[in-house]
Amino acid sequence: MEEKKRILIVDDEQINLEFFDVMLSKLGFRVEKAENGMEALDAIKKAKPDLVLLDNVMPKLSGWELTRLLKTNPEYSEYSDIPIIMFSAMDDVKDKVEGLELGADDYITKPFNFSEVLARIRAVLRTRELIRQIEYREGRLRIAEEMAGAAVQVASEVRTLLSKLSAKAGSPSEEAREIAARLDEWERRVDTWKAEAERLKIGETALAALKKKVREHPGQ
Repeated sequence: MEEKKRILIVDDEQINLEFFDVMLSKLGFRVEKAENGMEALDAIKKAKPDLVLLDNVMPKLSGWELTRLLKTNPEYSEYSDIPIIMFSAMDDVKDKVEGLELGADDYITKPFNFSEVLARIRAVLRTRELIRQIEYREGRLRIAEEMAGAAVQVASEVRTLLSKLSAKAGSPSEEAREIAARLDEWERRVDTWKAEAERLKIGETALAALKKKVREHPGQ
């Protein structure tokens, strides 16, 4: 069973907190709430939400300030990849650009339509899942390359040892010939792994470009 996505709602207006709590809970999300930026920091540390829906204009710590902390402060580095949707009554393009440049994944202007907010929440969550899948595949590729390299190194060391033992004995023993044959088979398998790793590596550039695209255009 798929785990419910956890969404943190940050707004100093209680009516908005209650509205999102009711609506998103009905749709199967787990909802956490905070009334200002300072409370939000504590909630993020405790709940580690999958997404933060963040009002910009708040007391104590604004949405911009909270976003800047999460995205740039080393103290919060483990939370820096949590996606943020910022919403504000300010409809100025400059404000939107600043919010996005700080690291917000999307920006919604008040008054908002819940259907639009929900669509954007789902789009950002899909984007985050896609990025995780790409990063997982990149990690598997790195492991495959490391394993192939280690296998080649071990085979080379064993061949060197066999050569020294055969030189001492004057000629290779039956056991040495058997080990050499096993090494030949092992190296053929390693070559197959390396070929597969190279095939996957060809897609690395495309993966990097796709990851960049989904980070910059989460709703597309």
